[in-house]
Amino acid sequence: MTSLPFDPGFNPYPATRYPMTARNGMVNASHPQAAAAGLYALQNGGNAVDAAVASATALTVLEPTANGIGSDAFALVWIEKEKKLYGLNASGWAPEKLNAEKVKATGASTMPVLGWTPTMVPGAPGAWAALQKRFGRIPLTTSMAPAINYAKEGCPVSPILANMWERAARRYAELKGKPEFEEWFRTFLPEGKAPKCGEMVRLPNHAKTLELIAQTNAEAFYRGELTEKIIRDSDELGGYFTASDFNDYQPEWVTPISIDYRGYTVCEIPPNGQGITALMALNILKNFEFKEKESLDSFHLQWEAMKLAFADAKHYVTDKKEMKVTPEELLSDSYGKGRAKQISKTAALPGPGDPKGSGTVYLCAADKDGNMVSYIQSNYMGFGSGIVVRGTGIALQNRGADFSLNTEDANCLKPRKKSYHTIIPGFLMKDGEAVGPFGVMGAYMQPQGHVQVVMNLVDFGLNPQQALDAPRWQWMKDKRFTVESGFDPAILRQLAALGHQIEMQYDPTSFGRGQIIWKMPNGVLIGGTESRTDSSIACW
Repeated sequence: MTSLPFDPGFNPYPATRYPMTARNGMVNASHPQAAAAGLYALQNGGNAVDAAVASATALTVLEPTANGIGSDAFALVWIEKEKKLYGLNASGWAPEKLNAEKVKATGASTMPVLGWTPTMVPGAPGAWAALQKRFGRIPLTTSMAPAINYAKEGCPVSPILANMWERAARRYAELKGKPEFEEWFRTFLPEGKAPKCGEMVRLPNHAKTLELIAQTNAEAFYRGELTEKIIRDSDELGGYFTASDFNDYQPEWVTPISIDYRGYTVCEIPPNGQGITALMALNILKNFEFKEKESLDSFHLQWEAMKLAFADAKHYVTDKKEMKVTPEELLSDSYGKGRAKQISKTAALPGPGDPKGSGTVYLCAADKDGNMVSYIQSNYMGFGSGIVVRGTGIALQNRGADFSLNTEDANCLKPRKKSYHTIIPGFLMKDGEAVGPFGVMGAYMQPQGHVQVVMNLVDFGLNPQQALDAPRWQWMKDKRFTVESGFDPAILRQLAALGHQIEMQYDPTSFGRGQIIWKMPNGVLIGGTESRTDSSIACW
């Protein structure tokens, strides 16, 4: 086992807490009971994969403001015995009957955010079944038992969750009375208001659906009773789904993409996910030396590299079958060097280059045998589409909202196409060995969070908890950045003098929520968990 880039012990760099250590297993999640669900799986004969499934399914109950049964999902799975990293793409595709022309015929100039139109076939139930079938040690009925129990018996609302629920209630208030959204109100606002911190929430329909998914290994969702209910609502309330959209869907096992960053291999899921955005930024940044974290040059270079990476990602990334360039072209050393040379001494507005010419939950798990999982699932934009299938608790994602209606765009909506996808799990390796999983959730913050976490660890020697706690920045648009409190005001003034437009943002949830597990040379696990949310580590 290779050495780690940081000192896991005491470090004077500020942190809200210190990293945790364990030997037999660790599960890090954005909700304490979800982490506990993963630990339950480990202690009942499961491995890291079973723990990830247990935690993921529990989060559909515990944090419905960010994910649900109707989510999409991605995973990176390290199997220690094989010394191999596997990728799973469980993002859904557009209905066969839906295309850009149909949406424009309704009078829309962009894809709707709410309602049936942006809903795609959900991939998360398929992900749970695929992970268990290939790598799990215990049946879904065991790993999903905590989630089912939480939904049946109820669970208290945590502080951040209560805040997110209240925001959603205000946002969806204008949808009240519209038939397609009535089940959302019955399910998530049964008393006409969002639950407050400490109140108990029970989701009985959700429990029945999870039981059916567990008993049938998700077949009921794609080729059975639940499929019929989804198609019924789609037909009656304005959707585009057909049974074949679900019958034909399968999660896809993929080969992860990666770059070398200062001797470490940073791994991501290939497109249609935006993990390549983080890799493109790091591929630019590795052409510079960073001697200190808190400096004008450090932030200026990171910000300019991030804008360049997003310019390429938004221009090229979509369903892999439709991409006009390959990931290898976008991640080549020569292209990274060329983009690095385009960074000037002032803030710029970059466009895409030519490589041929040159609302989400994240969790991670590890077991005593060295297996590790980096997993993420999301409904997008909070509760997703606002559509809940009647009598099931299935809240459908709205991933189609990221499609373009411009037929010239790479990411234009087409039947059975997968959209540009924001959710991304990350993984770090060195010399062919696993160092561990990491991730930062939060829409377009995610690749930016990945870049900052990797640099905090590799360039600046912070431990996992410090790497997560460090104040974050986020590129918003053009030359606009938001930063967290904690940034040095003098450096912010210097950055502004270079043309960066900077705004202080005091809402911590807007900067993502992350988790990290690293494996030390002696096999001990060291974990960090997000200080910006109700997160927790469960270990033994």
